[in-house]
Amino acid sequence: MTSTPPKSIGASLLSFVRDVVVILAIAIVVSFLVKTFLIRSFFIPSASMQTTLMSPDGSVGREADRVIVNELVPDIMPISRGDIVVFRDPGGWLPAKSSTTSANPLEAGVEWLMSLFGLASPDSNEHLIKRVIGLPGDTIVCCEPTGELTINGTPVVEPYINANSEGLASAVDFTVTVPEGALWVMGDNRNNSADSRFHPNEPGRGFVGIDDVVGRAFVISWPIDRWSWLSNYSEVFLNVPLPPALPAGFESTPTVSPRG
Repeated sequence: MTSTPPKSIGASLLSFVRDVVVILAIAIVVSFLVKTFLIRSFFIPSASMQTTLMSPDGSVGREADRVIVNELVPDIMPISRGDIVVFRDPGGWLPAKSSTTSANPLEAGVEWLMSLFGLASPDSNEHLIKRVIGLPGDTIVCCEPTGELTINGTPVVEPYINANSEGLASAVDFTVTVPEGALWVMGDNRNNSADSRFHPNEPGRGFVGIDDVVGRAFVISWPIDRWSWLSNYSEVFLNVPLPPALPAGFESTPTVSPRG
């Protein structure tokens, strides 16, 4: 009967390191696939969605909310009215990026590594986040004498609007029919949101192409004390009728005017 000679300390250490490297490699690949095809973290410090999403406030030590986005929307799962979506700039919504960047290689490397695990979003500043109000074919008119907007002729009471908006759906009146392949989006902080209402002269005429949507935000993941699911308030839009079919080649330009 022969006995197996014990492994040397060096061989055992090498085996341990190899196992750790393999586990880390698998974790990175799985995380990359999840981030690419399923979910992704975004950090978009904007006041336009308050108080649903909070922007940073150094005076009180408040961090901006970080959200997790379902990237199956809209390619596999449909977009619904009320969804909070992250989307690429349709053109002219964000200020032009500076041509000069002062990138620290170490910081850039750490951010890249964190992004593999969904803990950082280096391109968050190239995206916006708003709530979907109108789908293709919807006609949206604002405002009713009581302050609500209507979708396809049905008044909609929006409980998610920031209280600073004094219950008004918009400080400006507008009438719009959403073309095919596009969305009409608005921020919950209606008095402080440069949304679809204020870009009629940009390339998309205020509309956001469905192809520009990265996904639907469904949870606040950070800070910990802000963790919560994000609702699309489906009950708000329950009685909105389906829009009529749009004629072939239909194009739309929003009509926006100050109130009063």
